[in-house]
Amino acid sequence: MTIPPTAEFRSDLIAWLDDNDLTPPPDDHTLSGHMRQFARVQRALYDAGWSRYGWPEHAGGLGGPAMLRAVVGEEVVGRRLAEPGPYSMLEVLAPTMIDYAPPELAADMVPRLLSGDEQWCQGFSEPGSGSDLASLTTRAVLDPDSGGSRYIINGQKVWTSFAQYSHRCILLARTGGADTPNHEAITAFFVDVDTPGITVRPLRTMHDVDEFCEVYFDDVVVDAGRVLGKPGDGWRLAMDLLPYERSTCFWQRIAYLYSRLDALIHDVKGLGQAADSDVGDTYLALHTLRCRSRATQHRLADGHKLGPDTSIDKVLLAGAEQKLYDTARDLLPGAVELDDTEWRTEFLYSRAASIYGGTAEVQRNIIARRLLDLGKE
Repeated sequence: MTIPPTAEFRSDLIAWLDDNDLTPPPDDHTLSGHMRQFARVQRALYDAGWSRYGWPEHAGGLGGPAMLRAVVGEEVVGRRLAEPGPYSMLEVLAPTMIDYAPPELAADMVPRLLSGDEQWCQGFSEPGSGSDLASLTTRAVLDPDSGGSRYIINGQKVWTSFAQYSHRCILLARTGGADTPNHEAITAFFVDVDTPGITVRPLRTMHDVDEFCEVYFDDVVVDAGRVLGKPGDGWRLAMDLLPYERSTCFWQRIAYLYSRLDALIHDVKGLGQAADSDVGDTYLALHTLRCRSRATQHRLADGHKLGPDTSIDKVLLAGAEQKLYDTARDLLPGAVELDDTEWRTEFLYSRAASIYGGTAEVQRNIIARRLLDLGKE
C-alpha cells in the first residue's frame, strides 16, 4: 500500500471528515456520553482506514510514519469530535503494547483498541506512590501451585482514568524481593478488568466528573503470558511510555486548547467586549507550547530517544492551559464562579494541569538536575 505524504494525508482526511458527520450528540455532555462518542468516532475512522495509518502492520495497522497518527488526533480532537482524555489513552497504551507484549497478544489486542471496540486504562499511581512511582506497593507473586504459569496480585491503584469503562489495564506491580532495587523490582501486566477480585470505584472530583477511579486487586489471578516484557521490566516500560504521553498526546490536547481559545474569543465578542492583552498572552503561551511540541514530535518521528527534555513540554502545557482558563474567568464574568457552564468545569479541571503526569515542581527539578546539571540544591 502506498503511504501518502503528510500534507496530502491531512487534506484527504479533512475532506473525509467534512463528508462524514461525526458531530457529538448535542444533549449528552456526560462522561459516559464522551466515551460512547469516542468509540463511535474510532469505529468510523478504523473502518475507513484513517486510524490504522501510523501503526505497524503486524499490530493491525496500515504502516506509515507515526506523524500520520498525530494528524488524525489533531483533526479529530481539534474539531471536538472526541475529547482529548479518552483519545490520549489510545496514544499512550497502544505503543506500549506493541513494544512490550508478545507479538501474538499485540496482534490480537491492539486492533480492539484502535477500532473503539475496547477502552483500556493505566494502573500506575497509588495512594502513596504518585510522583514517586518507584515506591509502589501493589504486589504480584507467582502462585506456588501453578508451576510458574500465573501470578496473584494484591494492592490498590488510584487516579486510574476511565477504569470504569475499561476492558483491560496495563498494570505495574512489585515482583522483586526486599533486596531488589526499586527500579528493578517492578513488572508490567496486561490485565482483564473483569477478572474476579478487581473492584473499580469511581472518584468524583471538584469539577463534578468521575473520570478517575480507585482500583482494588484482591487475590487477582493473572496468567504469566500477560507479562509485558520480562519480569522486572516494568520501570523501563513506564519510562518508555512517557515520550508517547508527552508527544502525540500533547499535540492533541494543544489542538483542543486552541479550539477553546477560539470559543473564548467568540464568547467575549458576543458580550460586546474587546479581547484584552490577556488573550494575546494566552495565544503566545499556546503558540510557544505548540512550537516546542512540534519539535518533540519530529524528534520522536526521526527515531530520537526522548528523555528528561520532555519535562519542558509538560511545564509549558500546564502553564498554557491554566493561562487559558484564567483568561476565560477574567473575561467572562460569572461563567466560572456562578454559571453551570463548560467554562466552569474546564477551569476547575485545569487546576490539575500542574499536578497530573508529574507535578510542575517535580518537572522543574528534573529540568534543573538532569538538563541544567544544577544539582540537588
